[in-house]
Amino acid sequence: MKKNKITIKGILAMFALLALNLNCSDDALNQDNPNILVPTSFWGTAEDANKGILGAYSPFIAITYYSRFEIFLSDYRDDVVNGFNSSDRTAAGAFNATADRNAPKWMWEAQFRGVSRANDVLFNVPNIEMDATEKENILGEAYFIRAFNYFNLLNNFLNVPLITVPFDQMEAPDLIPQAPPADVWTLIEEDLKKAQTMLPDSWSASQTGRARAKAATGLLGKVYLYQGKYGPAKTEFAKIMDGSFELMDDYAANFSEEFENNKESLFEIQLISDGQQGWGADNANSGSGSAFQADLAPVGYTNQNTMRVNQWALDLFLDEQTINGEIDPRTYTTFFWNTNETTEYEGKTLASRTYLNTSYADAFDAAGTNIFGNKYADWEFNGKEESRDGGWHSSGNNLRILRYADILLMFAEADVMANGGNSTQEAVDAVNEVRRRVDMPEFTTVTMQDIEDERVKELTFERTRYFDLLRWDRVKSRIVDNPDLKSESGGTSSYKPGREYLAIPLSELDGNNNDEGFKQNPGY
Repeated sequence: MKKNKITIKGILAMFALLALNLNCSDDALNQDNPNILVPTSFWGTAEDANKGILGAYSPFIAITYYSRFEIFLSDYRDDVVNGFNSSDRTAAGAFNATADRNAPKWMWEAQFRGVSRANDVLFNVPNIEMDATEKENILGEAYFIRAFNYFNLLNNFLNVPLITVPFDQMEAPDLIPQAPPADVWTLIEEDLKKAQTMLPDSWSASQTGRARAKAATGLLGKVYLYQGKYGPAKTEFAKIMDGSFELMDDYAANFSEEFENNKESLFEIQLISDGQQGWGADNANSGSGSAFQADLAPVGYTNQNTMRVNQWALDLFLDEQTINGEIDPRTYTTFFWNTNETTEYEGKTLASRTYLNTSYADAFDAAGTNIFGNKYADWEFNGKEESRDGGWHSSGNNLRILRYADILLMFAEADVMANGGNSTQEAVDAVNEVRRRVDMPEFTTVTMQDIEDERVKELTFERTRYFDLLRWDRVKSRIVDNPDLKSESGGTSSYKPGREYLAIPLSELDGNNNDEGFKQNPGY
């Protein structure tokens, strides 16, 4: 079992109880049972505050969120992934994730669970007598977690309610309206600014994985970038580029359990192979490991339907060579395809290999043309565990959410866009730092197309590509108008304007009585 991970066991049932509003007209009946957790009996000590904030992290590792299903609402929606078969896994990518589908419903619930638990912390912890610095750090974490989840909610659903107090403090939760997206963006910015000042620069080794101040800064820069606020975005990214973080020497080290929480990583979802196999939400009998790698694994190495990679993506990787005349090393980390070519990199000979060090010809046949995923497979470190060979949660490999290479590329984008499409030397230097790590020739100038291409090569399968296309307003032109990109799951004929975003889950519409203020998204 891995150590120094956030593991939340045995305290999760508490949060459902904390949401109860215990109303009674007879004061004599309003007494706390010492054997039952209720708000008045729980939020009293520093230990309670720490349990509360760990519980706010916990939804991230639910199988309905980052442990698995989030990938179907991010990478599986982009133009790289061509998911096999029609199901909840591929519905969003085919613009057919209607209001009754499980994947959007489950992720909506998991993300709002994170918001709710952060609100519990922000409401209750200020009243606890405890060390002032410890309290400030915990509140900073809650602001970060709330902002993080709202950022995801906006980018997936756009029209969401803005909830900033615990459920039991709301007068009419069944009448809450959706908020203008601009108001949600404002809250995210405010929360991250608070988190910047309240979070520590680092944690002790036993608390590795908890949010740090620079994680809030990096996410704030991303929030500005997504809104087209290029000057403020560049300012925030520059704060990260002060020597606090560095690129790992070996690109592949970012996707191995061996090198988690490394010097390149700003924030990771902390996953642990704990032997639990429960399929479901974040509770004591559910696993805390990852299950999404099974959906990236090549055919034959997983019992999931999985996917193939569209040819254009591999072609982009192969369109230029390293300074040594070889294939970009990132290609081998990212894809498994039919080639006998190799690249010398970081003292290793890279070749196209998958689980158990198997070549493409041995895995399939010498004439095969399908391209499969390879990132996060980590077969050199974990053998075949992450193909779901050992169960739903057998992989303990962390999911990297924000790392320094992404910061450098977003900085370059903000710089180019702030200068009317023209690059400054700062932007060129940022992109070249990313390329130099993998022995790619350096640029003398960079364009937005250069940055877009570099983002594909650096960040494929890292939950960024679809949302890049969304914020660039290119989902229709790039994906909808190229139905072959989703040929394995029926194309894109289900698209209607507005379906760039997901449907508001039917359960939410049915449970909200504000008919004027809570409506389905356009296109559904």
